[in-house]
Amino acid sequence: MNQQLIECVPNFSEGRDLGIIKQITNEIKSIEGVKLLDVDPGAATNRTVVTFVGTPQALVDAAFKAIVKASELIDMRKHSGEHARMGATDVCPFIPVANITMEETAKWATKLAQKVGESTTIPVYLYGESQPNKNRKVLSIIRAGEYEGFFEKINKPEWKPDFGPQEYNAKSGATTIGARDFLIAYNINLNTKSTRIANRVAFDVRENGRVKRIGNPYTGKIVTDENGQSVRQPGTCKAVQAVGWYIDEYKVAQVSANLTNYLITPIHTFFDEVQKSCLSRGIRITGSELVGLIPLKAMLDAGKYYLKKQGRSTGLCEEELIHIAVKSMGLDELSPFDPNKKIIEYQLKNESDENLINLTAKNLAQETASESMAPGGGSISAYVGSLGISLGAMVANLSANKPGWEEKLDTFSDWAEIGQSIQKELLFLVDEDTRSFNQIIDAIRMSKDTEKEKKLRSEAIQNASKYAAEIPFKVMETSYKSYDLLKAMLEIGNPASISDTGVGALCCLTAIEGAYMNVRINTKDINDEKFAYNLNKKAIKLMNIAKKNLGFIIDKVHESIQ
Repeated sequence: MNQQLIECVPNFSEGRDLGIIKQITNEIKSIEGVKLLDVDPGAATNRTVVTFVGTPQALVDAAFKAIVKASELIDMRKHSGEHARMGATDVCPFIPVANITMEETAKWATKLAQKVGESTTIPVYLYGESQPNKNRKVLSIIRAGEYEGFFEKINKPEWKPDFGPQEYNAKSGATTIGARDFLIAYNINLNTKSTRIANRVAFDVRENGRVKRIGNPYTGKIVTDENGQSVRQPGTCKAVQAVGWYIDEYKVAQVSANLTNYLITPIHTFFDEVQKSCLSRGIRITGSELVGLIPLKAMLDAGKYYLKKQGRSTGLCEEELIHIAVKSMGLDELSPFDPNKKIIEYQLKNESDENLINLTAKNLAQETASESMAPGGGSISAYVGSLGISLGAMVANLSANKPGWEEKLDTFSDWAEIGQSIQKELLFLVDEDTRSFNQIIDAIRMSKDTEKEKKLRSEAIQNASKYAAEIPFKVMETSYKSYDLLKAMLEIGNPASISDTGVGALCCLTAIEGAYMNVRINTKDINDEKFAYNLNKKAIKLMNIAKKNLGFIIDKVHESIQ
């Protein structure tokens, strides 16, 4: 069963004393089964956003220890900062990451809230998907009045805590714990120090907008409905909360936002809407910053968006798409933007799983030539296939940028994106083939002192051998996906790059034949004859099709360059 993973992003009301922050994060790191991903302190807000991920029970244990330590070290009676807050641990959200539902995540958050309420003197409020009371789901509603106002608020029957005492803890305040979808905390910097202007921009773009007025939009009479409630004029971005403030640390005003659903309002859409509002007010954006982490998809979508605006192909590698996004939104204005530290998928990635593809071309060749049995023909077949599809993507990108072919940009851009996707699959298989071989070696080394151990060892060898045969077949299938792209580039691509298309087809055919050899040799020692027969049958059929179709491309290229 795949491991369940939850992300936790507690916000602690301390952003200036790094010693206190370190003591809190040490509590998190002390729990086995969690990984600390990011620590983002802010001096002006006097607030630190911590991000860690782990298995459910380990996450609860780590979050509990951090909340307790924060209550010991942070004195809310002395706290001041730009950000709204109600406690030492102001908010502690759980976010589902892998193999777990939102409903399950909400239950784990509730377990933490109950543990805090029963074990400490901190009043705890549930929020988000953990809160059954719809009137208390929204964090800003719970936190209204902030630390200073909660001494009175907590005594009202409707604001009795979900867990813990109905008495405000003067030193630690209260905390909110719950489950929510991934949220992007994002600040946009303006070339002004005016909080008033920053707030007006925030009102223009946030979903909740501003109060509607008659006449002057800032000082006119407020419009009310039949119930006497203020009528609001929505902003341009749904699923966005925003406010304007001045950051003394940077000497600029910011529009500070939470993008509560980046699939509804992507980060680049929000950036552009803020920019429109700024330009209409005679100011401009100077850059922006992320607080905490961001999903890879959000960065890739932003990179593609700005490439399209520039009239360029979107079929570039992840690194280039991220670079375009960072530069387009000025994410590196205040500090360097390190994708490996700011993108959640990169934080979770196990670098040891990519030993081969992280090598230089020279080092990969040298490693292959060494005395070690791996990497061998399977990994190299996958790598050669990745080079073949890369050439196809290159022809697509060159064709997309060819002067006079502007009307064909979208077509070639789409082909280049397909190429990048296939390349990524094949690069994964470079290391996966070696990993599958190592699994066989590990199985062979298993103990065989007893009959039970012998049986377990034999089963492990057979299972590992099956997987080691399936991987090169996957290389064959993935390499053959290149056919449609290469055929299209032969027919409609830039004629000056036709030889590159031919070399790409040669590489992919080599990858398929090489992987076929590995399928055949890896099935020889498999006891399951039916499995071996069916896999070999599929491999032979695929290789014959590949020879015919990729061979056709190679022959056509030869004809054209005679």
